[in-house]
Amino acid sequence: MKLHREGFTIIAVTLIILILINLGVNYLLPEGFWIPRLVLVGSVIVLLLVVQFFRVPKRVVYKSDRQIVAPCDGKVVVIEEVVEKEFFQGPRRQISIFMSPLNVHINWNPISGVIQYFKYHPGLYLVAWHPKSSTDNERTTIVIRTIEGIDILFRQIAGAAARRIRWYVKEGDQVEQSTEMGFIKFGSRVDIFVPLDAEIKVNLQDKTVGSVTVLAELK
Repeated sequence: MKLHREGFTIIAVTLIILILINLGVNYLLPEGFWIPRLVLVGSVIVLLLVVQFFRVPKRVVYKSDRQIVAPCDGKVVVIEEVVEKEFFQGPRRQISIFMSPLNVHINWNPISGVIQYFKYHPGLYLVAWHPKSSTDNERTTIVIRTIEGIDILFRQIAGAAARRIRWYVKEGDQVEQSTEMGFIKFGSRVDIFVPLDAEIKVNLQDKTVGSVTVLAELK
């Protein structure tokens, strides 16, 4: 299993802490006591959970100039018409994907094009499914302009536990659909804003596979 580079330090620190805890428990408690064994089992479970969070999945992807793919693994929690006020200043269709701590947390570019706009916003850490998390939480806003001149906006949004957003793009970059653009650590959300006439291909509560699931098709 391949691990993401964002996890190397966290995994190493977690391993060191767990080793120290187990050494301390074994030193302080008498031999044969049941607590050291319980602590060891718990430590293995914690380490496995942290490691699986930073796994890099193998995905078979295809590319399309008309289809918008999911930028992350997760579950569709919002599909609605909204007024997007930061960039478009007008109505768009919003699709929101909630990422649980058990999901892969890599973020992928939903479509090919040029990064027309990028901005990082410091903010709050409301739970990721809170309606105001899209506008009040720590987040990034990225707009990709397709080869046909259509702008697609998406946001990485930090949640109550996710307090570290990583991005690997900047304004002016040419990006390819389904390539890695960032990472959010420990539970979060991604919003995608598409034109009103785009054909939505998912339903509420659908599970998405990042870089694979088609969210919408442009007219």
